[in-house]
Amino acid sequence: MIELVRVVRSGFHESSHLGAVVVTGPDGAVLRALGPVDLPVFPRSSNKPFQALAMLAAGAPLAGPDLALASASHSGEPMHTQRALAILARAGLGEDDLGCPVALPLHEGARDEVIRAGGTPRRIYMNCSGKHSGMLAACVAAGWDTRSYLSPDHPLQRSVAAQVERLSGEAPVATGVDGCGAPLYAISLTGLARAFGRLTTAAPGTPERAVADAMRTHPELVAGTGRDDTLMMQAIPGLLMKAGAEGVHAAALADGRAVALKIADGHERARTPVLVAALRSLGVQSPVLDRFQRGVVLGGGVPVGSVEVVPGLF
Repeated sequence: MIELVRVVRSGFHESSHLGAVVVTGPDGAVLRALGPVDLPVFPRSSNKPFQALAMLAAGAPLAGPDLALASASHSGEPMHTQRALAILARAGLGEDDLGCPVALPLHEGARDEVIRAGGTPRRIYMNCSGKHSGMLAACVAAGWDTRSYLSPDHPLQRSVAAQVERLSGEAPVATGVDGCGAPLYAISLTGLARAFGRLTTAAPGTPERAVADAMRTHPELVAGTGRDDTLMMQAIPGLLMKAGAEGVHAAALADGRAVALKIADGHERARTPVLVAALRSLGVQSPVLDRFQRGVVLGGGVPVGSVEVVPGLF
């Protein structure tokens, strides 16, 4: 791993974040590689577009905003939870069929509303409930068992693994369990970037393009109010983005150029500044990038430092 980000507090270089980042061209060729970009990582929630493809392949009746939510790490706002419940209801299922853990909403306002109303953590509030609702809808459409849908041996999860291999051009080297309980497949950052580029350059009318277009058309469902994926996709035409836990992020432009990165220590604060720097290296210009080009270090509730990309990284 190499130094990607520095934490500067009161003018003092306090610490660094190591990691790796790759930029690929429309044909999947590596344009820039910083760090060990060919080592396997778990993409975490950056894997969700590929899981959504497996849902479509199984016949899930998902399109537009429903497909965006099935690809989401949502904030648990009413626009997310109500749609997830509707997907389940159309499949003849309910919240108790979800296999994801219980949680409170990520969005502060939505969380406060739940607590004020005397609510408690629920599966539908969990940020992956849209994906799990889509997976269950796919199982119903295909006639598959809904109780074992999170098993790596389930037909749906075998289809997810096949989608990952097909789009990345790599056979996953390991199978893990994501935070939501779904199987997760390890590939390289290079493979992850190539897969994202293939989503945005897929022909109109294909499942790949349907997933990319749903996410780009409904970015508020992919993440939520005020979050980086939502704001950047809203501001930059044609941009597809999906963050993942443990410092993973992947993005692709409309022409197929793509970025994938991993922060070695998994710290979220270093992720978006590196992505912004990579997008700028590809010529992307937008005021929204200024908002996310550095993180803020707080002391006593006020800014006392910043999280910044290493000068000259790109």
